[in-house]
Amino acid sequence: MGNSVLLIEDEPNIIEAISFLLERDGWTVRLHTQGEGAVEAVTTADPDVVVLDVMLPGRSGFDILRELRQGAARADLPVLMLTARGQTKDRELAESYGVSCFMTKPFSNAEMLQTVRDLAEGRDPSAA
Repeated sequence: MGNSVLLIEDEPNIIEAISFLLERDGWTVRLHTQGEGAVEAVTTADPDVVVLDVMLPGRSGFDILRELRQGAARADLPVLMLTARGQTKDRELAESYGVSCFMTKPFSNAEMLQTVRDLAEGRDPSAA
């Protein structure tokens, strides 16, 4: 696999777990740990998939997602959004902004890996 993921997350334990899991599967993982500059990081990294935390220092994941979806160049970029809260209103807001998939922490390694694979291949992870 030559696919790349941009992980936008500020929790060191989550960064370590997701990076290890994806790198072991052959992914190139790039990191960004702040809300500020996240859209620019997506542009620079040009990833196949973005894994985006909801709660980030400086700017929310919802704001980042909304901005990504406003530009035609990133309108179809697969975005997996992570949250510790998992409330229905958060899921609905993410869906209204065009999230590809929404996952609640904690998640299983198998679920994370399969979801990223599905998104990279253009498959709907919820259809599995």
